[in-house]
Amino acid sequence: MSRTRRVVVTGLGCVSSIGTGAQEFAEGVRAGRSGVSEIESFDSGDFPSHMAGEVHGFDPASIVRRIDLDDWGRTAHFAAAAARLAVEDAGLELDEETRATTGAIIGTTNGEAPTVDTLTKQWLEGGPGRISTDLVAKIPAGNIAAAVSVELGLFGETVVIPTACSAANYAIGSAADKIIVGESDVMVAGGADSVNRFTHAGFLSLGAVADEVPQPFDRDRTGIVTAEGGAVLVLEELEHAKARGARIYAELLGYGLSCDAHHIVHPDAESIADCIRRAHANAGIEAGDVDYVCAHGTGTPTNDITEVTATRLVFGEQHPPMSSLKSMLGHTMGAASGFGAIACCKAIEESFLPPTVNLRNVDPAFGEGIDFVGSGSRTADVRVAQNHGFAFGGNNAITIFGAYTDREPVGAGEERR
Repeated sequence: MSRTRRVVVTGLGCVSSIGTGAQEFAEGVRAGRSGVSEIESFDSGDFPSHMAGEVHGFDPASIVRRIDLDDWGRTAHFAAAAARLAVEDAGLELDEETRATTGAIIGTTNGEAPTVDTLTKQWLEGGPGRISTDLVAKIPAGNIAAAVSVELGLFGETVVIPTACSAANYAIGSAADKIIVGESDVMVAGGADSVNRFTHAGFLSLGAVADEVPQPFDRDRTGIVTAEGGAVLVLEELEHAKARGARIYAELLGYGLSCDAHHIVHPDAESIADCIRRAHANAGIEAGDVDYVCAHGTGTPTNDITEVTATRLVFGEQHPPMSSLKSMLGHTMGAASGFGAIACCKAIEESFLPPTVNLRNVDPAFGEGIDFVGSGSRTADVRVAQNHGFAFGGNNAITIFGAYTDREPVGAGEERR
């Protein structure tokens, strides 16, 4: 079936540990800024690791306009604030007709886990009678997308996708499908998560937390650093965007999904390679068209070697530059591939490669010939960017972004489904 409705990115919004708003975030990425610091949101004294990618000084009241902050948890605050910033960045005025079909699809890993932490503490200190019913009302994960729709006054499909660390890419692909089939002209999509004791303890129990800072692709990498934030994109049907004179960051060329269920925590290289090939086929591109890969790049010994093995299977010796934002942000869980999508769009718009910081000695197990952009960001012509998101249980999602052109994209038509 020929794809006649094209999807473009017209707005970017984010709240991160290295910058709030798309431009400040992009400047932080280009500078190789680190958002990793000592944990302040909970007492980490009982743990051997005390670092996280927290968003310090986050004041949602300075960003949102409509939601009552007391009704929502921290993760919902991140999502609503990022969505408001994205819509403002898009210069989008939503009329009544557009609001009726515009929806919010947001990914997450742990939802409102900080609220659960607080309730657990209340229970331990005073039993069931001590639990706050107001806090209980904030727990449902659906609140995260609901807060976005309430903040923006949307009446279209409002969904939370809980596919963990690949969730934002799932959300972006799902939102794009709504536009492609003609159900919507505009959608907002991305992800949000918050640093919390539960997640930190869980990854520590797996032996997956870094001794100090995250070092993706480094020989001496020891694991992730849990992190937080919200990342949201405005996706828009091309003709709708052109009619209002919107700035277009990039075109969402396509996406690919796979779920191997090989192992709950151990990724599978063949399945990831298959997901990459599906994304390429859906986008109507060849492997050689990709100029940059925004890696999942967690910094765990297992993930990085598996991811590189997978990309080698697809790209062979002609491997494009590949870097990890998690070296700067830490692992923002359900927001991770949302931040990756924003970085890809800015890399295309501003012609640069995001760096992998803390990379001192590339693991020799990766072989030679891959540029991990370890010496800092640099100028480069990025026409096609590939954005990775992989999650526990083998839930893989990859989005492909391309520089917008008035001409029909390469591979469009019968080959692009």
